[in-house]
Amino acid sequence: MDDILLFVIIPAACLVLLLLYLLVAPAIAALRGAALVSELLWRYCQLLNGVLRLRTPEFVTVPPYRPADELAHRNYFFGPATRDLRQLVTQGRRLYVRTVTDAYRRVTARQFTAPSVHRAASVPYGLTLYLGLGIGAGAAVPVLGALLGVQALGVALLTGGARLTALTLRATDRAVMVLRGLPRGMLCPSCFERVPYPAYDCPRGTCRRRHADIRPGTFGLFRRRCACGERIPTLLMLMSRDARLNGHCVHEHCGKPMNPDAGHMPELVLPLVGGRAAGKTQLMAAMVKSLETAAENGGPAIRLADPESSANQRVLNEVLEIQGHTRPTQKTLPRAHSFVLGSGRAERLVHIFDTAGERFVNREETDALRYIREARTFLFVLDPMAVDAFWTRLDPAAPKVDRTLASTVDPEDVFARSVQTVRTMGTRLDKARLAVAVSKRDLLSGRPALLPDRPDDSGTTREWLCERLGLRNLVKTMDLEFGEVRFFCTAAVADGEGRVDPSIRALVEWCLRE
Repeated sequence: MDDILLFVIIPAACLVLLLLYLLVAPAIAALRGAALVSELLWRYCQLLNGVLRLRTPEFVTVPPYRPADELAHRNYFFGPATRDLRQLVTQGRRLYVRTVTDAYRRVTARQFTAPSVHRAASVPYGLTLYLGLGIGAGAAVPVLGALLGVQALGVALLTGGARLTALTLRATDRAVMVLRGLPRGMLCPSCFERVPYPAYDCPRGTCRRRHADIRPGTFGLFRRRCACGERIPTLLMLMSRDARLNGHCVHEHCGKPMNPDAGHMPELVLPLVGGRAAGKTQLMAAMVKSLETAAENGGPAIRLADPESSANQRVLNEVLEIQGHTRPTQKTLPRAHSFVLGSGRAERLVHIFDTAGERFVNREETDALRYIREARTFLFVLDPMAVDAFWTRLDPAAPKVDRTLASTVDPEDVFARSVQTVRTMGTRLDKARLAVAVSKRDLLSGRPALLPDRPDDSGTTREWLCERLGLRNLVKTMDLEFGEVRFFCTAAVADGEGRVDPSIRALVEWCLRE
């Protein structure tokens, strides 16, 4: 009986149990495989959270995209998104291998190495779990691959969208600049070169970083985040008047501050050409003072565009009010005397350049006046007292004129050299306008014989220059070189109440005419 039990009944029962187990084994294997897939997905979600949000050291396998010398944080879709995708691929592969290997080791330890039940039960169960782990490991590969593929597709689409957005914003900004009459950029008031886009200082007072190009791109679309964390607008049209940044020239030989209004409105360049002591500086002061007076009486608003222009104008206004004389302009290259004229969409940034008269005599000196090539209106200051014919026609019986106040340079010589320089720089003079300001009218008041019959009339002043001062050749040359020429007889003085001579107003209106 024992033999029957041992060799027949027990093996038969085991065989029956094994057959019954084989019926449920597929379900066990499927459940174990599903558990492995679920575990892999859960761990992948944790990895995704760590790489994209936590960014703690254990989730970083690729060095960051912002080296120590970068001034700003990169836009996520201009590098960091691809970097995160690479990290997910690298760490996801490691996670997959580690999770599957650990699962097999646990099964081996619990079912084969040190089972808690008889091996007759643990071995089939362990083999079933092995089968389930193999199925789960195989099924997890396309699932995880699909997740990575979806993310890669999203990164590619969003990266393409970000780059397209940056190009669109740049094109829009470029179109706005062209509409403002600045196709080649803004004029630097110090080096006279065109600046495609200024370099801007970080607006945070404790940060000294200067950003060379803030336009939409690698470091931001609508806002750039400085390394210090401060947000910076990437477009000029996003800068409100109260939030305009401090711009600087980007040329290596310059780097000086630009006007805060540069790029936000059309620019007009007005060079003053004339010999030494012709009265250019005083005429410039009177022109700005005339605009300030007109603004107080309801005319176009005016404000000085930078601290240096404001300080210079205050000094010049004081000289005008005491009816004094300005000191000679220094021979060093001038910084533009800049102001904003008008309001709203009618605003214009006007640069007046007052250059020492000595620079118009020497060809090598005039070559440095690069701002001339940006001008479409020129103001030639002609001192009648610098012409020999003026003194030969003086009436000996009339009150004497102080000859020390006269310019020492012949106007014809100054004009010829200036025109030669302008033409060398490639400016089309036949498309430009010329205002001829006959200066020092105030010194000749009370002597009608020394003034045109009708000083306020351009034709009369032109005839007076030709007939009385013998400058017919100069006038003809002006007519031949420039598309339009207008003559003004001016007195750059102010009365006791600070009102500038009316002759200046007509000159200013013509020079600043669109």
